[in-house]
Amino acid sequence: MFSIFDSDMMLRAIDLAKRGIFTTAPNPNVGCVITQDDDIVGDGFHFRAGEPHAEVHALRSAGEKAKGATAYVTLEPCSHHGRTPPCADALIAAGVSRVVCAMVDPNPKVAGRGVQRMRDAGIQVDVGLMQMQAEALNAGFIKMMKTGLPYVQLKLAASLDGRTALSNGKSQWITGPEARADVQVFRAQSGAVLSTSQTVLDDNPSLNVRWAQLPKGIQADYDVGSLRQPVRVILDTHGKVKPDAHLFTLEGEIIILTASTDVSYPHENVDVICVPKDEHGLDLNVALRALAAKGINHLWVEAGATLAGSLLNAGLVDELILYQAPKLIGQDGRALANFGGLTAMDQVPSFELKHVCQIGNDVRLRMKKQ
Repeated sequence: MFSIFDSDMMLRAIDLAKRGIFTTAPNPNVGCVITQDDDIVGDGFHFRAGEPHAEVHALRSAGEKAKGATAYVTLEPCSHHGRTPPCADALIAAGVSRVVCAMVDPNPKVAGRGVQRMRDAGIQVDVGLMQMQAEALNAGFIKMMKTGLPYVQLKLAASLDGRTALSNGKSQWITGPEARADVQVFRAQSGAVLSTSQTVLDDNPSLNVRWAQLPKGIQADYDVGSLRQPVRVILDTHGKVKPDAHLFTLEGEIIILTASTDVSYPHENVDVICVPKDEHGLDLNVALRALAAKGINHLWVEAGATLAGSLLNAGLVDELILYQAPKLIGQDGRALANFGGLTAMDQVPSFELKHVCQIGNDVRLRMKKQ
């Protein structure tokens, strides 16, 4: 069904889609390439929610050459009116003769309707080229559409013996500056950064993306104003975070998840959401669904052992990202995750190792839930 040329063009579309990974949330990352007689006549990618989609950018650059052309799109063109008109209609109006989609849109508002609309208009539509690569572009969007929960990446940093801090709680710094800069890239890709009230009380952090720590390549492609700051989310069961915390002095949206009914802040950028409690604290399933309802489909978690253990024990972690430093802390150091009660190995949270690389003097392991 697909030729080598088809694969080359879809690969180009995927590379284009990656250019939106720091800006498109909560929308998916999408790239589009338009060819005529095996020549590229137009291309584009989606940059930001509310702005033109990838297909529109590609059609604009192709102009009249789009008539009778083939369009390669990493995600099924939309068929509904959202903040922008349907891209399926734009492709039909432009007179393209063939559309190659990497995958069907998991959004129930689309879910094959775009494909069918184009086929009904006489366009040849082929689906499934490089589907796995396309799905990897939008793990959060896909999971949220299918389950109503965000894609959760849990970041941890530990010594060789699996300790995150000394027994007195001191942990600055287990990992080196290169690893900490690498964390900034992951933060920048996420829809929200989640931490706890204890972290705020102990460290008074910013929890934002620090422009100066991003790689030079990212700084060259995005200016400070165009790079999206993730929402900062704080789990604060009992309303302990005070209005004078440092994170409130910075621009950007903040969400406080709490069980307290009398929490309020004199800041316009703060949204307080009440979440019921369970035996461990806030009900994390309800909390994550509340974040998904706010348009957060990709959640980056920086937490201590208690929250890490709760998320792992509840099966809510999709990806574990562990920075391991070549240091030894000893048996009285603090553990990576606090949870217990396991009596058999099949109860142990298990992950599949996907990628290992050296970051400075540390090692980063990326693992996905099995």
